[in-house]
Amino acid sequence: MARIAFILLCHKDPESIIQQANQLTGSGDFMAIHFDKSAKKEHYQALRDALDDNPNVVFAKKRVKCGWGKWSLVQATIHALTAAVDEFPKATHFYMLSGDCMAIKSASYSHRFLDNNEKDFIESFDFFESDWIKTGMKEDRLVLRHFFNERNHKNLFYWSAQVQRKLRLQRKIPNDIQMMIGSQWWCLRRRTAEWVLNYCKERKDVMTFFRTTWIPDETFFQTIVRHLVPEREIETRTLTFLMFSDYGMPVTFFNDHYEMLLSQDFLFARKVSPQANELKARLGDLYNSRQSEFSISNEGRRLHKFLTERGRIGRRFAPRFWETEATLGRERELMIITCKKWHVAKRLLWQIKRVTGVPVIEYLFDEESTPMPNLGGIQTTLDKRARHRRALLRMLFDFHQTDRMVICLDPKNLFMLQDFYADRCTTRLLELNCNFTDDYLIGHATRVGLASETTPEETIQRLLPTVRYDVAFESDQIRDANFTNLFRVSEELDSEENVVPLANFLEIPSHQAQDILSLDHLFAD
Repeated sequence: MARIAFILLCHKDPESIIQQANQLTGSGDFMAIHFDKSAKKEHYQALRDALDDNPNVVFAKKRVKCGWGKWSLVQATIHALTAAVDEFPKATHFYMLSGDCMAIKSASYSHRFLDNNEKDFIESFDFFESDWIKTGMKEDRLVLRHFFNERNHKNLFYWSAQVQRKLRLQRKIPNDIQMMIGSQWWCLRRRTAEWVLNYCKERKDVMTFFRTTWIPDETFFQTIVRHLVPEREIETRTLTFLMFSDYGMPVTFFNDHYEMLLSQDFLFARKVSPQANELKARLGDLYNSRQSEFSISNEGRRLHKFLTERGRIGRRFAPRFWETEATLGRERELMIITCKKWHVAKRLLWQIKRVTGVPVIEYLFDEESTPMPNLGGIQTTLDKRARHRRALLRMLFDFHQTDRMVICLDPKNLFMLQDFYADRCTTRLLELNCNFTDDYLIGHATRVGLASETTPEETIQRLLPTVRYDVAFESDQIRDANFTNLFRVSEELDSEENVVPLANFLEIPSHQAQDILSLDHLFAD
């Protein structure tokens, strides 16, 4: 059975470290701790006083002063890993942690997972071919020598890099290794850990190279493991759940994230707020519990993205300059039906086509499978359609040889509505107001990936009010935009009351509007 030796790098908050160590070793697992040499001496002494009697805890024999982006972080990891390998011969796996990581599964679940997956879990992407690095230095991380810490000595750091570029002092990467990159949160099997430590002793040239690379904790183990272990035995992923904000900062988890964290397909999560005492207590109890079954829905990142975007209004990408100047044509009339229930809008759309003969197109900017004529490739993807929306509609007007056309648009696309209203053509808008049951909203959340059939009921109930408010908010935005030629047909009204706004929207006689609305199941789910 798997037994884990946790490799913990930390530099503060000794009380939390003591609690974390006792919780994780309480089920028979182990821990090797490296406490930053630059941290307070009394904090380190508090750790030793509290944990020296725990036979499943060991401290790195050597301590170093750690700096972000520097070799010292790798060196500290090697010291802790060496202590764990030497002191815990029964450990089968070595799992890299930080002080703000917490288990989100029980020990029994984690052990069974590792028993069933005979692999090393480490992100390991090609350094040059992948797009893992989003901003900042890339090749210069490796070919330049970095002697200064960018955070502590910023001017010296960039001055040194500039001088090396000017003097062409770039160095070569060792010929026999393929540079890889990935997250520093890995889980390695014992055999792999021993191979890595032996490699460190044998290949002094590689060690010398990495000592002056920039942010080596994202490249060292990722490269060495890939060099030593067959690809089929490596799972290129981390078992630690972590998310980043739009600003590149780690997302912090609080007390109300408990159910969401448990439903993710990971063993640990980073990072938990120091103030989330209730969350830390519950997760600590969980690790030592006998719970062996978890409902995995894995929708955490989608949920976070959805919830954090709610407060952002009017987001859009700038249109191409030629699109801003383009127009659909003064003589043309674009009629837009907007409705969150796509099936309702589609029913009305085809009723309009049947009665009036006006060309109609379904959700062409929301649904890639919408039937479209071949327009030279501009229609092939949603991204292209959105970028060149005016050009696309001009081509559709021309294709159908008409000056009147009806399309469907999801209410979330406020910026598109504003763009079409800014055009010289006549734009008319019909909002279909529908009733939304809880079951429908849950189904909607599932369809867009915010939930799944295995999402816990408690998570669903917390999510539901936000989804309902989001639907109402989109409708409010449309009303607040003060669009002209805006008409509304509502499920709350009877057919006769809906005739007038529909007739005005389409500029057709009332009897034609009555014919269109004669569909008994127009609003049915």
